[in-house]
Amino acid sequence: MLKIAHFLFVDETPGKGRGVFTREDIPPMKTIEISSVLVMDAAARQHLDQTTLHDYIFEWGSNEDQCCVAWGYISLYNHSYRANCEYFMDFEKQVIQVKTVRRVLQGEELTINYNGDWDDPKPVWFETV
Repeated sequence: MLKIAHFLFVDETPGKGRGVFTREDIPPMKTIEISSVLVMDAAARQHLDQTTLHDYIFEWGSNEDQCCVAWGYISLYNHSYRANCEYFMDFEKQVIQVKTVRRVLQGEELTINYNGDWDDPKPVWFETV
């Protein structure tokens, strides 16, 4: 399953590489992407943590002992503690859904809080190194 809103696009963002942007205003609580994932076990996670893919995988499962790679744009949303989107994992359907949490303006970059909670200010792995 892959559903990406037609108004989203990928572009360069200063200091972060690629990011996801919008060509039009988006209202709050709008689903902008639903993407299937490839789930991997704990052994694969240990291996992936030693590669550059570490920065693009998500912890997965109720015990967070698995990981996944998400298709679509999911892995390209950049981090922000003041994110304008939030992601939701459905372990049974093996999908990640992204919704806006506030109005997003045309041309604005779409961001998520990598902590999994758009209101969680805990430092993320690349800031604690």
